[in-house]
Amino acid sequence: MIINAENLILGRLASYVAKKALLGETVDIVNVEKAVVSGSRVNVLEKYRNKQVRGYALHGPYFPKDPLQMVKRTVRGMLPYKQEKGNEAFKRVKCYVGIPKEFEGKKTETVKEADASKVYRTKFITIAEISKHVGHKR
Repeated sequence: MIINAENLILGRLASYVAKKALLGETVDIVNVEKAVVSGSRVNVLEKYRNKQVRGYALHGPYFPKDPLQMVKRTVRGMLPYKQEKGNEAFKRVKCYVGIPKEFEGKKTETVKEADASKVYRTKFITIAEISKHVGHKR
């Protein structure tokens, strides 16, 4: 299953992917940098910045700055990854920035429940913007 994350709400996308992975499907997520987080820009950036600076440099917790790893971490939070079934499900989830050449001609799916255009909120921020704010250098 190939899912295009463009304009999809991150949390809803992550829960959908986690359910599919637990059922045994291999899930590839493309365009992860274009996924969105709903809420006011200031509140969302503050929340992610607080996650980034929490803890100590040598001891963690470590929160990723890369958009790819941010999405994978969100999916991992929806899985029982400390159990064997959750760990196996997490291995079946692959994320990609942009669309790789191997998926260019293939049909991608979208998650209807996670579509940001269907939600009545107008305040969004993309994962790429959040990543740039917390210090990612791309």
